[in-house]
Amino acid sequence: MGTSAKVRGALLATAIVSLLSFGSGQAAAEPLALPQVLESSLRNNGELAAFRQEKGLREAAGTRASLLPNPTLELEGGTGALTGSSAENSLSVGVSQEFYLAGKRAKRLKLAEQELEIYRWQLADRERVLSAEVKNAFYDVILAEKRIALAERATELNRQLFEVARERLAAGDIPELEMNLVKVELARSEGAKIHLVKAVQQNRAALFALMGLPVSEDPAIAGNFAAEVPQAKSLAELRQLARDNRQDLKALGAEKERGESELVLAGAEGVPNLTAGLFLTRDATSIEVGGVEGKDTAYIIGLKLSIPIPVFDRNQAAVQEAAARSNSTQSRLAGTLTGIEREVDTAYAGFENANKVLALYRASIIPQLGENLQLTQEAYRLGEVGLLSVLQEQRNFIEVNDGYLTALHDRQAALSQLESAVAIDLNGGEQ
Repeated sequence: MGTSAKVRGALLATAIVSLLSFGSGQAAAEPLALPQVLESSLRNNGELAAFRQEKGLREAAGTRASLLPNPTLELEGGTGALTGSSAENSLSVGVSQEFYLAGKRAKRLKLAEQELEIYRWQLADRERVLSAEVKNAFYDVILAEKRIALAERATELNRQLFEVARERLAAGDIPELEMNLVKVELARSEGAKIHLVKAVQQNRAALFALMGLPVSEDPAIAGNFAAEVPQAKSLAELRQLARDNRQDLKALGAEKERGESELVLAGAEGVPNLTAGLFLTRDATSIEVGGVEGKDTAYIIGLKLSIPIPVFDRNQAAVQEAAARSNSTQSRLAGTLTGIEREVDTAYAGFENANKVLALYRASIIPQLGENLQLTQEAYRLGEVGLLSVLQEQRNFIEVNDGYLTALHDRQAALSQLESAVAIDLNGGEQ
C-alpha cells in the first residue's frame, strides 16, 4: 500500500512539473509588436503571397521572348511507278529557319523586362496598401484592449461606490433603493466589459486574417498609442514626396514606357520575317535508246528564301491598339497623379484635425477630470452630495476617457493614412 502511494505521488509530481514546464513555455512567447505584425503580414498574407507567385508569369514571358522559332524539316518524295515509269523517282530533304527582321527579338525582350518592372512596382504598391490596413487593424485591437481596461476601471469605481453605499446603508444614511441603484450600475459596467471583450476578439480575428495566421495561432498583441508623433512636413513637401515615392505612380510610369515599346514593336511587326532553307534533291531518271535503257541520277543542293509581301496587312491594327493603350495609360497616369495629390491633402487635413482634437483633450479636459471625480466621491462619502451626482461624474469620467482613447486612435490612424498616401515612414525611411 505504501509503495502504491509512492508511485501515485511520483506520477503526480511528474504531471505537475510537466504542467509548470508547459506554462513557462507559454509565458516565454513574447507578444507581437507592430514591426513583427507587419513583417508577418508581408510574409504570410494570402493575397500577397498569391500575387508574388505571378512573378513566374512575367519571367515566362521573358523566356518566350528570348526564344527563336524552331527550324522546319521538309521531306519530299516522288515516284513514276504509278505512271508507268517505275525507274524514275525523286527525293528531297530540306531544313528551313525563320529569321526575325527589324530587331523584333530585342524589342520583345525589352517589352518583357518592362512587364517585370511593372509587376515589381505593383507588388510594392500592394505591400504599401497592406501595411496601411495592418496598421489600422493593429491599432483597432489596441483601442479595444484599452477600452477593456477602461471598463475594468469603471467596474472598480462602481465596486468602491458599492462599499461606500453599503457602509452608509448600515449607518442608516441612505435608503435601500439607493443601494439597489449602485448594484444596477455595477452590473451594467460588468456587462459593458463583456461586450468589449467580444469587440477585441473580432478585431484580433480581422488582424490575424491580414497576417495570414492559421486558426490555431492566437498570439498576444503588444502596443500603445504614441504620446507624441513626428511633426508632418509641409503640404507642398508631402505632395512632392508622394510624386517621388508612390509605387502605383511608378507602376503607371513603367506602364507608359511599356506602351511606347509596344508601339515600336507593333511597327516592327509590320516588317515580315525572312525564311531561309537549304535542301538536297536526288532525281533518278531513265532513258531508253535503241532498246537499251539508261539510268541517270542527279543531286542538287539549293537555297530557298521566302518572305511575305506586305501588300494588305502591315500590322496596322496592332499599331492602332498599341497607340490607344499608350494614350489610355497617359490619361490614367495624369488622373492618378491628381488623385494622389487629393489623397495627400485629405490625409494631411485629417492628421492636423486629429492633432487639434487631441490637444483639446490634453489641455482642457483630461487634467481636471480625475480631480472632479475624487472630490465628488469624497463628498458622497460625507453625505454632501447625492448618489446621482456620483454616478453622473463617474459616467463623465469614463465617457471622456473613452473619447480621449478614440482621439489617440484617430490620430494614429490619420498618421498611418498620411504615411500610406506619401509612401514614407514619417519616422524616417520609405515604406
